[in-house]
Amino acid sequence: MGRRPLDMDRLATDLALNDNVEGKTRLAKKIINLAYRNGIYPSSINQLYLARGKGLFSNAFTVPAINLRTLTYDLAKAIYRVAKKNNAGAFIFEIAKSEMGYTSQPPLEYTAALLAAAINEAWSGPVFIQGDHFQINAKNYRANPDKELDGIKTLIMQAIEAHFYNIDIDSSTLVDLSKDNVKKQQALNYEVCALLTHFIRQNQPAGVEVSVGGEIGEVGGKNSTPEELRAFMEGYKERLRKGLVGISKISIQTGTSHGGVVLPDGTVAKVKLDFDTLKNLSKIAREEFGLAGAVQHGASTLPPEAFGKFPEVGTTEVHLATEFQNMVYESSHFPKDLKERIYNWINETQGPEKKPDQTEEQFIYSTRKKALGPFKKDIVMLPLQARDAIAREIESKFAFLFERLNVMNTKDVVSKYTTLKRVISRKRREPSKPVKPVELSHEGAD
Repeated sequence: MGRRPLDMDRLATDLALNDNVEGKTRLAKKIINLAYRNGIYPSSINQLYLARGKGLFSNAFTVPAINLRTLTYDLAKAIYRVAKKNNAGAFIFEIAKSEMGYTSQPPLEYTAALLAAAINEAWSGPVFIQGDHFQINAKNYRANPDKELDGIKTLIMQAIEAHFYNIDIDSSTLVDLSKDNVKKQQALNYEVCALLTHFIRQNQPAGVEVSVGGEIGEVGGKNSTPEELRAFMEGYKERLRKGLVGISKISIQTGTSHGGVVLPDGTVAKVKLDFDTLKNLSKIAREEFGLAGAVQHGASTLPPEAFGKFPEVGTTEVHLATEFQNMVYESSHFPKDLKERIYNWINETQGPEKKPDQTEEQFIYSTRKKALGPFKKDIVMLPLQARDAIAREIESKFAFLFERLNVMNTKDVVSKYTTLKRVISRKRREPSKPVKPVELSHEGAD
């Protein structure tokens, strides 16, 4: 195993600040090669999830899937520290389609930042990197299905080339509740999910089985039902080409919304989560369809007492994002003058998005994520001491989540059910039809 380089802080900063595509790509590939030399492998969690679906090990932990919207390198270092301290291996780094746009973090940069952090913290073994909410825009799909699907295919190719070996397809936006039976309601959802699963299988690297997730209920909508899960899975299996490995997990709606429900004073309302639905649908997913179980979105802003319930009811994975962004903004180490400039920018540029019934606090809370891209350089250029201090504050939150989700001492089971494979970058294969650059602006992250 190679020695840990001493300049990862500088490399990660150069990566984030570099505006030249070729220069950024060159730095990213340098970091990825260093990671392989240090025994660090971007990996698929598929084997672990399918083994869980077969009941080959204890089901008493829930995998945290963590979206890092800002200070990615610094916060990833904190996560690796927590994981090493607790002998944890079952955790995922992810970024949504929408987040790539408003945080200015293309897939290859995101991967390289995570691997740079792994090198710095002397991590070894698999690193699970996930494309979250690769979501179909229903309006665009109705106007031109081929164009919308080609856009998602282009994003999938970019993600796979950036060593994202875990991809969540979100075609739940195509569910049509006006249809007269559940299978018809889910028809477009399972057809598109099967089609994109085929595309992923055709383009995944040799020796890597990408973990694919499906979704039956759009977050923020009505709670999911057993009938919907069965209708989706039956239709999906019918459409999936014989012999192909299908999805390994299913995302459902249980009462949360992305970012939480914001009260007039800017605080987040307490949400009553339907844990019975999570328990029931996870059980059906495992016992009837061999999946790892159900996935919970929009969870980072839930009250602390909620997190211990996820392992109890057999939740496979929980997605966490907004709270970490909130903690960065509210940290005493985040410069007040920078926050003031960000909030002024929001009012000047995002004002038309303010709804008539929103207070100033609600508007800022719901919109400030969109400043993370425009102010990315300002945040990355904060003194290392300030960034470390912010990361240390949030590290305690990561430690709390790892403990409550019961992922301590999961490194051995992860090692047992994960294949480490060094993937050599290859020339990109384009979708069959030319497409415009992918739009990354609409919502869809926790």
